[in-house]
Amino acid sequence: MAEKLRVAIIGSGPAGMSAAAHAASLGMSHVLIEKTDHLSDTIFKYQKGKHVMATPSNLVLRSDLDFDAGKREAILDTWDRQIEDGKVNTLYNAEVVKITGSKGDFAIETKKGDVIHAENVVLGIGTQGNPNRLRCPGNDLPHIQYQLDDPAEYNDEHIIIVGTGDAGIENARGLADDPQQRNVVSILNRGSEFPTAKDANVKALLADHEAGKLTIRTETETKLVEPGWITLTTRDGEIRIQCDRIIARIGSAPPRKFVEECGIEFTSPDRNAFPKLSPTFESTTPGIFVIGALAGYPLIKHCMNQGYDVIEFISGNTELKPADEPILVEKFKDLPGRRSTEEWLEFLRGNVRILNGMNPLQMREFMLSSDARAFKRGEVIFERNAPGSSLFGIAQGSVAVEVDPDDPSITVPIEQGSIFGEVGLISGRRRGATIRAAEDTIVVEISRLAALKLQSQVPTAKEAIDRISIERQLLQLFGSGLTPQDVSELVESAEVIDVPAGQTVVEEGAEDKDIYIIRRGSMIVEKNLGGNPVFLSYLPAGSYFGEMAVIDGLSRTATVRAAIKSEVIRFPGTAFNALLDRKPQIRERALSDMAARREINDFVESRKASFGGAVDMYSQTAQFLVDNGLGEATDVLLIDEKLCVGCDNCEKACADSHDGLSRLDREAGRTYAHLHVPTSCRHCEHPHCMADCPPNAIHRGPDGEVFIDETCIGCGNCQRNCPYGVIRMDAKPPKKPSLLSWMLFGTGPGPGEASYSWRKKASEGTEAPKVAIKCDMCSGIEGGPACVRACPTGAAIRVSPERFLSVARLEEVE
Repeated sequence: MAEKLRVAIIGSGPAGMSAAAHAASLGMSHVLIEKTDHLSDTIFKYQKGKHVMATPSNLVLRSDLDFDAGKREAILDTWDRQIEDGKVNTLYNAEVVKITGSKGDFAIETKKGDVIHAENVVLGIGTQGNPNRLRCPGNDLPHIQYQLDDPAEYNDEHIIIVGTGDAGIENARGLADDPQQRNVVSILNRGSEFPTAKDANVKALLADHEAGKLTIRTETETKLVEPGWITLTTRDGEIRIQCDRIIARIGSAPPRKFVEECGIEFTSPDRNAFPKLSPTFESTTPGIFVIGALAGYPLIKHCMNQGYDVIEFISGNTELKPADEPILVEKFKDLPGRRSTEEWLEFLRGNVRILNGMNPLQMREFMLSSDARAFKRGEVIFERNAPGSSLFGIAQGSVAVEVDPDDPSITVPIEQGSIFGEVGLISGRRRGATIRAAEDTIVVEISRLAALKLQSQVPTAKEAIDRISIERQLLQLFGSGLTPQDVSELVESAEVIDVPAGQTVVEEGAEDKDIYIIRRGSMIVEKNLGGNPVFLSYLPAGSYFGEMAVIDGLSRTATVRAAIKSEVIRFPGTAFNALLDRKPQIRERALSDMAARREINDFVESRKASFGGAVDMYSQTAQFLVDNGLGEATDVLLIDEKLCVGCDNCEKACADSHDGLSRLDREAGRTYAHLHVPTSCRHCEHPHCMADCPPNAIHRGPDGEVFIDETCIGCGNCQRNCPYGVIRMDAKPPKKPSLLSWMLFGTGPGPGEASYSWRKKASEGTEAPKVAIKCDMCSGIEGGPACVRACPTGAAIRVSPERFLSVARLEEVE
């Protein structure tokens, strides 16, 4: 191609095609370069018959090509026809290997040796040619694939889909759709939510799971791939299941080497980072523009709008506003000050540290699902115990955290650029403190799903959130007037580690010198006596361990392993010792904690000869409790059968407090020795029941109670997900009359009973629609749990696991 063109467009995906079609419509000299023999290779590779969505629905399409939701085949046919009718200059089977030159005179060389000259270059090459690979032993086996063309080709296979983005969900549903194919399909989600998938896809996947068409395995990752088998790590330990085929849809990364050879800089060194771009899509190499998925915009409608816009910019139309402009103008209209949309976006992106790693195009998409809000000095942003899991970034001003509910004047400041609300994001608990604007303040409020998506797609955002949460956990744990500067060395050297259930973190006798904080999950501490592990203690989230070997310089005195799937923060012992040297009060606290732990070790050692049976029995009791959910509980009901007289007052009191429906079954459950764990909610630290609640009806209260609100739709997902069988589906009885009406006039049922008419309908199966019923720890009822208050002998107790699992119980076991 000897003539110099105004623009060369590389890649014929939705963005590149739209750019080429608009260039053709303007009469601009151009070429659309495609390395395959067909248009839009990414859409072409979608599975056959796939329904392609046209989201977001509120975004206007700005393109010379048509696009609406429909089947893959119909959309490709439409584009093929319109590209031909529009006389787009297309060069097929031309893979670009090199771009040299500068703005006004670029030379684009193909693999065949052809050279194309153009004043401007538009890169619309996407990221699909560079998929992320599985990272586990066996990841090179031939039955692992990263693409699914036609689900109908697979029959009677056990198939694992890795990844719950849109591609993974659609692949799983396609393979499980036809019962005649008899495929056994499981889809793995490393978390419990679906932040990168469209809402419609998630709802359809959950419906297929509920119908038994496929299995969703949440909080699950691959550990080992073997011919015909796969080993998975779950929150409850490892499992090995049959597997004939693995389809990994875990995203893709930009083709960094090629892009950087063009002189284009990226936002960070991370493999998944995107190029630095201006609001007009121009890269750090003037004259080279980047659009589409390579720019961080994966949605088809966004990509097509960018293709149209970039040609307008190249043609000189610098006044053009993006198609999402009206939506963003509406979001910013109530903020103080006169700024344009671009100025607001840059103001927020530049001032909030977790947003620094996004380019302006990603920032626009991000703000479509987030909000910017202004608060006057003294105005409450949220209150202690309020529900909420959104994250806030401070773009201007500062906030004050009221740390003492009895004295609002005691506050901790959070400065501009930082974040707050991360505890609700990580744990799902209600707000732990009231936060007010310390001065006139502007914040970005990021929904939970948007925050999870931000962390998965912008590596620097995850790093910043991790750093801030680690710093605050250290300050909260050690206290004593520490400042962020005091712990900066520890924070910089920290490493967050996922620990599967049962895996050892610290081993007795080892010489390593690290210290750990439990970020989520729980740990069991054991000591080897006579070749047998003996339980010492239980460590819940927020605890720290490993300091004894660090301070003494001796070998580890006990083994610490994960009771459930957990997450720990590891710090080097040298940095911790340096902190102790600078802060003697921290050393005093650590030595006090060590003294208590040494007493436990000495106690067990002194009993191992004369009371070996008692030690062994206690260890077995502790393991029994962990096996029955205490390892992830925050509150559990236990019954001492030596004291229990079988009066059932606990059940009756529970029913009387909850519309006649008891939340516990005293006789059900398992027993070890004289200790009984009845069927009642454990109020898990990270509840299984919350994993896929469509209306988000399950919440955690201020005291750790997990409860179900009135928005429950009775889908039964929580009942199926609970491993302890403590949730049941039941119809809620009508409201009971007052106690006075019952006592004086005999109106309605008595205490602990539902009405006769309701019970009759229930027995006939004609009662009202069912909802999920579970223990809520008598939330809102004065005096605490009714089951405990009603027990006449003190047999029923509600305890946190660390209170029960202490070596002091050894004397009782003896």
